Formats: sequence, structure tokens, C-alpha cells
Amino acid sequence: MSNALDFTFSDLIAGYLTGYDPDTDIAELHTSDGRPYSVKLTVNTVGEMMRNLGEAYIDATAQLRGLMQPGRFIHVYGVFYPAEADGTAFEAKHVTLFGKEADEYRFESQDWWLKQIVKIADFYLDSEFGPGATTFDFRNYRTDLTMLGTATQSTRQETDTISRLIYGLATAYMISGKQPYLDAASSGAQYLIDHLCCVDRTAEIAYWYHAITIQPDGTERKILASEFGDDYDAIPCYEQIYALAGLTQVYRITGDPKLREIIDLTVNLFDKYFKDKTNFSDGTPRRGYYSHIDPVTFDPLSPALNEGGRTNRDRKNWNSVGDHIPAYLINLFLATGEERFADMLEDQCDTITQHFPDYENSPFVQEKFFGDWRKDQKYGSQLNRAIVGHNLKIAWNLMRVNSTRPKAEYVAFAEKIADLMPGVGSDRQRGGWYDMVERVKQPGRSSTGWSGTTAKPGGSRSRASWPT
Repeated sequence: MSNALDFTFSDLIAGYLTGYDPDTDIAELHTSDGRPYSVKLTVNTVGEMMRNLGEAYIDATAQLRGLMQPGRFIHVYGVFYPAEADGTAFEAKHVTLFGKEADEYRFESQDWWLKQIVKIADFYLDSEFGPGATTFDFRNYRTDLTMLGTATQSTRQETDTISRLIYGLATAYMISGKQPYLDAASSGAQYLIDHLCCVDRTAEIAYWYHAITIQPDGTERKILASEFGDDYDAIPCYEQIYALAGLTQVYRITGDPKLREIIDLTVNLFDKYFKDKTNFSDGTPRRGYYSHIDPVTFDPLSPALNEGGRTNRDRKNWNSVGDHIPAYLINLFLATGEERFADMLEDQCDTITQHFPDYENSPFVQEKFFGDWRKDQKYGSQLNRAIVGHNLKIAWNLMRVNSTRPKAEYVAFAEKIADLMPGVGSDRQRGGWYDMVERVKQPGRSSTGWSGTTAKPGGSRSRASWPT
């Protein structure tokens, strides 16, 4: 029994205008993949000009009809009416315009992104440390904020979210030159080292706690192993990787030798405990980095990593191999110019280029593996699904590394991804990119449909399907 589409529903169309008839008040447009739509404007249709963060609402309702020029890109939110006499009708409720001129996109303005990042950085400084703060005590930092920027009851401080904030603030300083951003980033970097980093000078490594919780009496409860879903009760490589994102960006600016020491000790951690230095039976190096290590023994082959229904023993994935590149390694090479970091970049890209393509089976890369690079397509909640952003990150990072270690295979792989992803990973009805999708079409799906998932807060995911 098929489902009858006989009810009204609201949705978004992103497309380019091909015409407008003032007599019928109907605009014609087509999506980025060429599908035509007729959009009925009404006396209640509202027009709005795109605005940046912090800007006032710009009403364009009175000018809307005069701005319906062919070629203009618009977003239309409205109501679908199935089973009308002439087919499914679509009535516009809200139209977003992207510029005054038909070929104008406000986000291409020279200062658009500068204004946006300043607004975001100011929001975080005000929310975390108080309006107008000139000193930045990360003891007051909270991982969880409401949408209005107020702190929740949680006193949890997570390493990776602090590190990412530090990275953002340091980058905002590099773009804007505003000193408070660098001051806050530097304070945050030192706070991370003092409160969330463990230095073992005997082993010459540094490793990072997953989080700390500040107790009512002011003491700290440190949490070493991850408490996130599939990574629970293990030390995932990507959490250690992203602990370096903020420190490395601050180091690029300041050259602080204390930061460099901790960065180097963490790189030692990757080399000593996460890096696979074993060989295949023919003597060929297996290469790559394990995805998890045991929080007690630091052993990636510990049987404890497979307890509790999890399967983290002897595994590798995109995050443990590729995330080194954008999180800290490119910035570390830019900061130092040291060839050993360029060698690491090349090694990561060689490993990705060798093992991740799977185009005879899927338009998406394979990103979950056993230690010997056999495909792991039953891992956790991801199973045989793809993260669209990881495919895009591979192309982006291959081309960045290609600028210093050029290889034809890097360019070919990146171009392959660039050719495929818009058709299978983007939402050409509404704009934007999907998060998680099925790597192969599921039984019963048409040749033009993919089934996948979209992320929800907290890492849970809901099923969805869409045309491609």
C-alpha cells in the first residue's frame, strides 16, 4: 500500500527565478539541479533582505514584486497544496532575497565575514566572561550555554569545546586584529594546560582529559575516558587531536615555547600509542593511526575496548587518520616550517589516498576500518553510512597539502569528490549539505533517491530520505 500525499505541508525551496507574471502573481523558478517550480505570491507573502548577525530586520515586502528578476537566487518558505486541479500548488509565505541587485549576494561583500566573526567572538566573550570583560578567567567557562548566551546549571568543562573556542578566538584575532580575542585565546590555552592536560615527562608525552566537572566546593573532578556514545570508556584519537587545535593556532601567533612543548609532547603521544607501526605478513607497513586506546594501558588492542557492546579494539577511521591535518598539523607546519610536519602531512594524505576510495561500491569514501584496513561497515551508530562533511574535508585537505607536497593522485582524488558530492551530499531542494547519509542505496529506493540521517543535538540522529 502506498502513502497518499493528500495533506498540506510547509517546506523550503531554494532556486533561481526564471520569470514572474504580475497578472497571476506567480513566480517561476528552478532549483540548482534544474527542477522547475511555480510559486504563488499572495497579499500575505513577506519579503526579507538577507541580513548579517547583529543587523536589523530589513523588510522588502513592498518591493518584492519589483525584485522578481530572472536569474535572482531566492529562498521561498511556503505551503504545498497537493491534489489541486493543476497538480500540487505552492504558496509563498516568506521570501528571502540575497541582495538588492539580481546578481548580488550580500555574503560576498568584503566585510561580511569579518563582521560576522567579530559578532560571534563578542557573543562568546560576553556570555562566558561577562559584558565588557577585559580579563578572561576560564574557570568561569561553561561548555553549555542557552541560545541567549546564559550559562546552564552544568559545571562541565570539556577539553575539545574549549580548544575549539580558543581556535575561533585566535582566528578572529588574526582576521580582525582585536586584542581581546588574543588575550582570551591565550588565557584559554594556559587554562587547558593547567587543568585539562597531563604531562608524563618520563614517557615524554602529554595527554588530555575528556572533561572536568567543577564541584560545589570548587574542587575539580577529572574525567579521562570519553563519555560520548560510541567512544565511551576509551580515549579516542580525535579528542586528543582537537585538544591541540586551539593551542596550535595561538602558537602560530605568539610563538610561545610553553605551548610548543605541550604540542610536541602530544604529537609524541600520537606517535607512541596511536600510530600503527606494525607490518602486514609481506612486510609492508600497515600505517595509519588507531581510533581508540585503552584509558588504563594505552593499548589500542586491549580487549576492554570491545566491552559494553562497543567495538573500538584494533580500529582506524577518518578521524584518527585525517583529522590531524586540519585540526593542528597544517597550522603547526605553517608556524614552524619544519619538514617533519610536512612529512607527516604527506604520510596522512598518502594513507587516505590509498585506503579511503571505494568508488566501485559507493559515491562516498569508506571511513571506518579494522586495523588491517578491512572495511568496518557495522561500527556503532554509523554502520555503513557516510559523513558528507568528511568527504568534503578530504578534498579540501588534499588540495591544501598538495600546495607543499604536490602529487597527481591528491588532485585526482579531490576532483573526484568535488564532482560527486553536490549530486549525492547536497540538498538541492533547500540548499546546504546533509550530515550523515547511507553509502549505498537501500532496497526499495528509486534510482534517484538516497536514504540517510540528519544530526540532532547530543549526537542522536533521526532518519530522513531525500531526492538527489
